[in-house]
Amino acid sequence: MNEDFRSDVLAMREYLLNAVKAADQLKAVSEGAPMSAASMQQTLERASGQFEYAVLELRKICERYCPGVGGYPKQSLIETEHPTGRVEIVNDRWVRVTLNTLLPHSRFYSPIWLSDTIRCLLTGYEREHGRLPFFPKAVLVIEEDCSIGGRRIFDQDNKGWKAVANAIKGWLIPDDDQFSLSIALRSVFSDENCCRILIGPEEKTSEIIEFCQRRQQI
Repeated sequence: MNEDFRSDVLAMREYLLNAVKAADQLKAVSEGAPMSAASMQQTLERASGQFEYAVLELRKICERYCPGVGGYPKQSLIETEHPTGRVEIVNDRWVRVTLNTLLPHSRFYSPIWLSDTIRCLLTGYEREHGRLPFFPKAVLVIEEDCSIGGRRIFDQDNKGWKAVANAIKGWLIPDDDQFSLSIALRSVFSDENCCRILIGPEEKTSEIIEFCQRRQQI
């Protein structure tokens, strides 16, 4: 058997087994086993994270080993599922990614599905429009539009914004260290629940922030 294939399958299986263990813990709680609210939330998020890892690992295996004839197609997810957002160039200079969801929680696990979604959207844009800009030193502005009732997470430091930086690293920026990437998180009162991500050159930080503020006033 191909050793790479075997290694990939074992990794995927390990994530799945960990998810099943977390699900078994939740089953025990549902049958009366004591567990605090904080522990239950942690267990739920751990199970969710492990299932995400398992699903993404399985999809990578399918894309890597299936020939695409009479089975799993060897093509980007963007071609087989409806995208959850769009990518565009703003003012002929900056990249903007709009997602129809808010940032997820990141207390226990980095939301890898968010990084994966953004990379799929970037892939789809480049397939249709060509190479996106690359910024040696960049600013990343993440702006959430939501109402008080529509928001999911109260504190900015609990939001999964790091998944955004991970998604664009090596693609739009060389790295996400402190001298390569500056980061700003903004929130805007709105009836929408969406997230707008702007990436541009660091020297244009004030211009990009001003652009976001003007849009907010419209």
